[in-house]
Amino acid sequence: MIANKELAFQNEEKERRAQELVLANKELAFQNKEKEKRAEELVIANKELVIQNDEKAKRAAELIVANKELIFQNGEKEKRAAELIIANKELIFQNGEKSKRAAELALANKELVFQNEEKWKRAAELIIANKELAFQNNEKEKRAAELIIANKELVFQSGEKEKRAAELIIANKELVFQNAEKEKRAEELSVAYKKIKKAEEVLREYIKGLEQMMFMTHHKVRQPVANILGLSQMLEKYIKAPVTLRKLVGYMKVSAIDLDTFTKELTVLIGAWDKKVKKKTQ
Repeated sequence: MIANKELAFQNEEKERRAQELVLANKELAFQNKEKEKRAEELVIANKELVIQNDEKAKRAAELIVANKELIFQNGEKEKRAAELIIANKELIFQNGEKSKRAAELALANKELVFQNEEKWKRAAELIIANKELAFQNNEKEKRAAELIIANKELVFQSGEKEKRAAELIIANKELVFQNAEKEKRAEELSVAYKKIKKAEEVLREYIKGLEQMMFMTHHKVRQPVANILGLSQMLEKYIKAPVTLRKLVGYMKVSAIDLDTFTKELTVLIGAWDKKVKKKTQ
């Protein structure tokens, strides 16, 4: 009856462990789906950050949510570790029970040896002693049958313990794999954040360069061009006055030289700005 109760208890524990493993597998599948979603969101965020600065705040919020999710998963890992510790304690308890059963079997064997010695002594006694010995032999057969059943039960329990140990090893490997995946995701988030910062700096430099070019174009290009246009109109009026025409040609030359100088300055500025942007994007 004690062995049957022990078997019933162990079967209930096995069913609980099986349910926990099923729940753990579902949780892992859910986490994998969540990781895939996070990877897709990161790819979309990297593409949109090139052309949309306003999306930065939204992506930062998503990163905060992802960090909370990682914290939640770490909490789940700690719970799984606690469950594994409890399972290990249960295995230690079962091993102790096996040791007790082995000690009881040893005592039973000693008892059988003692009874065999008593049989030979009783053989020299009266017919009543022989009947008593026959009764004891029947009892011994019953005990032998019980010992055979107990040995089979021990073999079955050992097989179940080995299965449970294999399941625990697989669960530990899965936890190690999940930790490695989480570390990879954290590194990818860090690299993406650094790229975003670098892209922001390059974009600010680009906008600054464009503003400088627009300023120079507005203030330095338009003035020489306006001078040349005005002088060309005046040339039409004084085409027959050589002195005035020579002065207008001199003014036009000065404006053309100013325009050429600005063009060179603009070329140097664009070249320096291009090298600066390329250096930062490498």
